[in-house]
Amino acid sequence: MPQAKTMLISRRLSRRIGPSRRIPLSRKALVLASSLFPFILMFCVARPLAAQQIGKYVPIQAGSEVDHAMTEINAATDPAQKLALIDKFAAGAGSEGDNQILTDSLYVDYYTAQKNYDKAFEYGDKLFALDPDNFQNAMNMVRAASEKGDAEKLAAYGEKAAAILKRYKGSPAPTGTSPESWEGQKAQALANNKDGITYVEQLVFNGAYQTKDPAKRASYLARFGQAFPDSPYANQALGMAAAAYQQAQNAPKMLEVANGLLAKDPNNIGMLLLLSDYYSEKGEQLDKAEAYARKIPPLLDTAPKPEGMTDDQWAKQKALQKGLALSALGQVNIQKKDNAQAAENFKAAAPLLKSDDGSYARNQYRLGFALLNLKKNPEAKEAFTQAASVNSPYKQLALDKLKDMAKPVHHKAS
Repeated sequence: MPQAKTMLISRRLSRRIGPSRRIPLSRKALVLASSLFPFILMFCVARPLAAQQIGKYVPIQAGSEVDHAMTEINAATDPAQKLALIDKFAAGAGSEGDNQILTDSLYVDYYTAQKNYDKAFEYGDKLFALDPDNFQNAMNMVRAASEKGDAEKLAAYGEKAAAILKRYKGSPAPTGTSPESWEGQKAQALANNKDGITYVEQLVFNGAYQTKDPAKRASYLARFGQAFPDSPYANQALGMAAAAYQQAQNAPKMLEVANGLLAKDPNNIGMLLLLSDYYSEKGEQLDKAEAYARKIPPLLDTAPKPEGMTDDQWAKQKALQKGLALSALGQVNIQKKDNAQAAENFKAAAPLLKSDDGSYARNQYRLGFALLNLKKNPEAKEAFTQAASVNSPYKQLALDKLKDMAKPVHHKAS
């Protein structure tokens, strides 16, 4: 059978990379996360506490000049007045020592509130120069990038936030602090920042997922999965990245990400399906393709229903994925010249794939070739007719094959 181009199936598979994939965060969830941010900000920034601070802790003595200035700035409601007060603080006590961290934080908060995101990024980068491990600043930058819709900055600041957390988790105890006490302090700080960490992961993941260009979406999703390997969204992001790389026709990156995720999660149905389909279609690593395809049906039988999916939707998805696995097995059989077994697998797959025109048409098109190889021309004609009966990239291919079959066969005179 002529090899169908990868692009013909990438969109179909990208929608079916696994039965347990999470549904991307809803608008309601994002609104909730955004609505919580001012409270997180109020609690963590205005008066940072050592027990919850990741980064330099800048103490503010009660009744000091800095304390009065911060109180006045936070109380100001008029934007012009607030900025004037920040400028005054920056020129005075806010220019001394680590107070510059407070100054830059105030500018970041102000310009983000005013939706002047470029100025917020400017002061956020200044703050990182003073305090590279300031997680609160990373969270602010992620928020600003998300609100601006700047996918590249969102990914970059997300990676910066992840790197901050990684360094903090692995940091040694300061002089004078026992390792046991330090581990307890770190655990408490991470617990206190749990909502902020979740907020960052949600925004960065959704920014990547919502990117329209397949190649860029794949890159951002892969970067997220690598930066936040312990996130509940990590495997989902990597699975989506692999499918997006396939849609972008970047097979090397698709294979890299898919095989990497399968090494991490050997029973990931989405990656087993993606790789068995790819290898069988290409005629590569056929034993591996067969093993992956055979593994899928029993995994589906015990897989839990994904959150937010009805029983009927789940039943249809499982049937479709079992059908795709059987079709991949049939293609492996064709590549191994076992046309009888191929026809059997394609016929078993057909009713399971009926709900998806593209999958069904490709399966029947493949079946037609298996039957031709078995010299069962009438059955092959029927299979090609079925492939041409639905709208898919295989419609014209099947029609062309039917046209060829209708040509009279000329026998040489003996």
